[in-house]
Amino acid sequence: MDSVDSRDEETPLVVDSLEIETPRNNTRDIHILSTAFLLIFLSYGAAQNLQSTINTKDNLGTISLGILYTSFTFFSLFASLFVRILGSKNAMILGSSGYWLFVAANLAPSWYTMVPTSAYLGFTASIIWVGEGTYLTSTAFGHAIDHKLHEGTVIGNFNGEFWAFFALHQFVGNLITLAVLREGSEGSTTGTTLLFILFLIIMTLGTVLMFFLRKEDGKGKQELADSSINFYSYVISLSKSIIAPLFDIRMILIIPLIAYSGLQQAFVWAEFTKEVVTPALGVSGVGGSMAVYGAFDAICSLAAGRFTSGLSSITFIVSGGAFAQAFVLLWLLLKYSVTSGVLGALYPLIMAALLGIGDGVLNTQLSALIGILFKHDTEGAFAQFKVWQCVSIAIVFFIYPYISLQTMLIIMLAGICLAMVGFLILTIQVEKTFSSCSP
Repeated sequence: MDSVDSRDEETPLVVDSLEIETPRNNTRDIHILSTAFLLIFLSYGAAQNLQSTINTKDNLGTISLGILYTSFTFFSLFASLFVRILGSKNAMILGSSGYWLFVAANLAPSWYTMVPTSAYLGFTASIIWVGEGTYLTSTAFGHAIDHKLHEGTVIGNFNGEFWAFFALHQFVGNLITLAVLREGSEGSTTGTTLLFILFLIIMTLGTVLMFFLRKEDGKGKQELADSSINFYSYVISLSKSIIAPLFDIRMILIIPLIAYSGLQQAFVWAEFTKEVVTPALGVSGVGGSMAVYGAFDAICSLAAGRFTSGLSSITFIVSGGAFAQAFVLLWLLLKYSVTSGVLGALYPLIMAALLGIGDGVLNTQLSALIGILFKHDTEGAFAQFKVWQCVSIAIVFFIYPYISLQTMLIIMLAGICLAMVGFLILTIQVEKTFSSCSP
């Protein structure tokens, strides 16, 4: 009798349930997430690149993008609240709808279709990116706990896979643009209609993939019980998080570089594609040049991330990227003119490659720099990152129709000089702080 009792005590019921429940393999979810974002953004990114070229009447394309990034800036301040209410998976699914509607609006572009969908996309873009960051981080932590792995290593691996896939969107999307528009002429809409229908199909596949994501372990909607109190406290804490970094001299010195990162992206999407690529290569050449841009952007992002080890390496890499972009800006301002033949086709592709290198450097190094300098307030610091970047992008799209290419190039050169001066002052100050703190 005693032996039976002792055997019963040695076999707790909890063990049975633990043995049945096997650890989740969260790498499956990261594969799905990465592929879904690639499909959605290869379509949207290529469509965005064409806005200043195909929707030229009354500057509809560039003004729509200006509205988009203004909306994106505003809703970025509140996106985490919506993600908290919806859950990160549902937020990403809802977020994809804005990209789908924006591409669909290009089938019948007008002020009544493009402007509302651009404003809505600003909202959905803010929640899809907050949802992605929340979902990926939660999944990485869960995987590390389930499989007893180092959390930092898992987060690094998961982020590496996601951003490697995402960086390919410009390359793949613009190759599709090049292939579909190859036979079309600048005045023909047949090719672009087929292209946007194909993009809608691809984006739909990306959205459907998101439904196969498993929900992260939910802390759910407990915070909704006291919604009024929580909303009020959230707004107060959010305001402090947004305002506090503005009193930090390090953030003030980084802001010009953040603003320039948005400035150069908008320049490529609007001015470069229309004023440099299209005259030399035609509308169909936009896809090819942006594929080159995306390929070098992706390669440089991976390489720069691999070589990043601290502030010294960030300074060296950022300086190299700034030099590459400054070279292109000076080339366009002082020497470049459209020519025929092989060189006429090659020059825009070389410029696209150098601009892609600069963009890859800024994307990786700004994220690393903010993570290193603002470890105790990353949320507020990254909020500043998105706000200032989106503001500068929106400004470019609004002023672009009213200024010449030469004026824009002068603004860009002034911006890069101001950004690098602030950045170098920052690195000197931080190095002095470290050296004074060391024994």
